[in-house]
Amino acid sequence: MSADQPVRSENARVARAAGVVGLATMLSRVFGFVRDVVIAAFFGAGIATDAFFVAFRIPNMLRRLLAEGSLTVSFVPVFTEYLKKKSREEAFELADVAFTALSIILVIVSVLGVLFAPLIVTVMAPGFSRVPEQYDLAVFLTRLMFPYIFFISLVALCMGILNSLRHFAAPALSPVMLNITMILGALFLKDFFAEPIVGLAVGVMAGGVLQLVMQWPFLVKMGVRLKLNFAFRHPGVRRIGALMMPAVFGAAIYQINVFIGTVLASLLPKGSVSYLYYADRMVELPLGVFAIAIGTATLPSFSEQVAQGRFDEMKKTISFSLRLMLFITIPSMVALIALRVPIISVLFERGAFTTESTMQTAWALLCYSTGLWAFSVIRVIVSAFYSLQDTKSPMKAAIVALVVNVVFSVALMFPMKHGGIALATAIASAVNVGMLSVILWRRIGPFLMRDFYPSLGKVLFSSAVMWVVILAVDLVYPWRASGPFFERAVFLALTVTLGGGAFLLSAWMVRSPEMTSLADALRRRIGRPKGGKTP
Repeated sequence: MSADQPVRSENARVARAAGVVGLATMLSRVFGFVRDVVIAAFFGAGIATDAFFVAFRIPNMLRRLLAEGSLTVSFVPVFTEYLKKKSREEAFELADVAFTALSIILVIVSVLGVLFAPLIVTVMAPGFSRVPEQYDLAVFLTRLMFPYIFFISLVALCMGILNSLRHFAAPALSPVMLNITMILGALFLKDFFAEPIVGLAVGVMAGGVLQLVMQWPFLVKMGVRLKLNFAFRHPGVRRIGALMMPAVFGAAIYQINVFIGTVLASLLPKGSVSYLYYADRMVELPLGVFAIAIGTATLPSFSEQVAQGRFDEMKKTISFSLRLMLFITIPSMVALIALRVPIISVLFERGAFTTESTMQTAWALLCYSTGLWAFSVIRVIVSAFYSLQDTKSPMKAAIVALVVNVVFSVALMFPMKHGGIALATAIASAVNVGMLSVILWRRIGPFLMRDFYPSLGKVLFSSAVMWVVILAVDLVYPWRASGPFFERAVFLALTVTLGGGAFLLSAWMVRSPEMTSLADALRRRIGRPKGGKTP
């Protein structure tokens, strides 16, 4: 076996895992869109839907803070270390104690949430008190859905266990289950309640239960049978708790960023908050499907390499992961910038969403898109820190980024309107990447391999070719903002297809290593290796 064979093998595992998570996330986004359409069709926008969204926001925010934001990233490195340095039995014992401690904490949090639901609704939506029936409905829905945090946090623990054991499909597909149960709740349960939207809330709770149940067969298959273990003095559990506190704070900073952006946008002309929301949804698509997928896939790999002291291999895997990330996000960034108006027009311009709304949202999308590379890269860099069991450095960098975001938002919001707030977010993310890269460089040494920069150059060149093709399509089949929907949709489909094809063809011709890896993977998938023989 050559010296680089373990690295190539680990890179292949990262790529495969990222593909699984990315496809599952894409499926979840599709069902999420269907869910939103169903909710809009059956419940519209009014007192009941406002009450539901406020009630659902609380457990959803806690999910981001406790489950996705801190629990998984704190658990995986410690659990992986036990797997590699001790034994599977000791690792599974750690999982049992973590499961027991987490369950007790979540029961207490859920009970407190149910008891203090009136206070929570008053703080989150003070205006509801003016409409007693809306306030009462929001309190009832909060009490009904608050225990969702119990189930989804245990799902996050299961995800950490399965990902550490290199199983990614079931955890990645679990959000699809929530969207499906919400759709079914809206379709079939609404008529069983005096207030139809309660059926949607029941769908949320059913989704939480089924997401947890969905993990269980795969845990058992891996040999994990979670059971109660009250050995709370377990050193591994104490380390997980110590890592979680900074991670929770770092996740909270993101929520504060969103809140501040909304407050500042509310000071601008009417519609600014909505323009930022719709533009952010567009940026979230490549970010959610690809960046989160690669970030999720790299954490177990980094954690295993750290646990075994293979830091040289870790640096090579970081470099590969960043190359893979930029191979996807740079052309996505270029496409969003070049096609920002057609994208917004085709997807949203109908009814009350006018051409002016399209142009204002496209301005926000332009400013957000300049930071897509940073939004994506940070996922890999932060995963490296978490694998080193360092959650304090990402937290400190997040605090600096928050200050930068606020300063630039205030400085740019009036000359650039809502675009200034979006650009400030991009600038703050770039500062965050820069800070963490320097800290990581000092911690483990240079982590960008020699092949990183030629690869980046080839991606930039291929993205430029794609841009030229998009401009050429516009010359032959010009974009008309006032044209009928079909004409605008055809333009967008043509530019995306031809532009994307031009990027892939160019990347293949300049021998981009990521494109070569993709071609080899497809060759193996269809059973035709380079030699032309069928295996």
